[in-house]
Amino acid sequence: MPDFPKITSRRTIDVSPWMKIVEREVAFTAEGKPELYHAVGQQDYIAIVALTPEGLIPIVRQYRPAVEGFTWELPAGMTDPGEEPAETCRRELLEETALPARAVHTLGTFAPCTARLSNRVHSFFVETGPRQADHPGEAGIEVKLVSPADLAELIRTGAFTLQLHIGALMLAGMHGFIDFHAFKTP
Repeated sequence: MPDFPKITSRRTIDVSPWMKIVEREVAFTAEGKPELYHAVGQQDYIAIVALTPEGLIPIVRQYRPAVEGFTWELPAGMTDPGEEPAETCRRELLEETALPARAVHTLGTFAPCTARLSNRVHSFFVETGPRQADHPGEAGIEVKLVSPADLAELIRTGAFTLQLHIGALMLAGMHGFIDFHAFKTP
């Protein structure tokens, strides 16, 4: 293992319950002056590609202050401290869509942005049960069930723009859970 680069100091600044700034001083050589780098620290995140018994994919619409607008996304969320990602997956899917998870399949764990984010994204494919009619749903979230072709059209037209979730869809296809041919648009 090489001696450089190495972290010479680290400091964490709490910004909110959901975010920290992690400041790292990195030395690239023994002779060079260390450089300062900053990253956003968060809990790990999960992304859910789900398929209903009817072959539809649930997507959710909600207001995102970071982009100052409403977005269509896959069901998702942050893990609670100490919570296993698969359990977060089950919880978030039910909270956001009223769809219970029948089977949860791990698609992989990846870095969302190696330059600025220090958390991981755990992606899952979920086979759901029927929607629970008595479930109140999550405030501020609109749920829509779409076909793979409808979702492809939302991506193509720029209505579904979250790159991390487009990547989760690709992973579901690579694992054979979703047929990429179903995503063809006219």
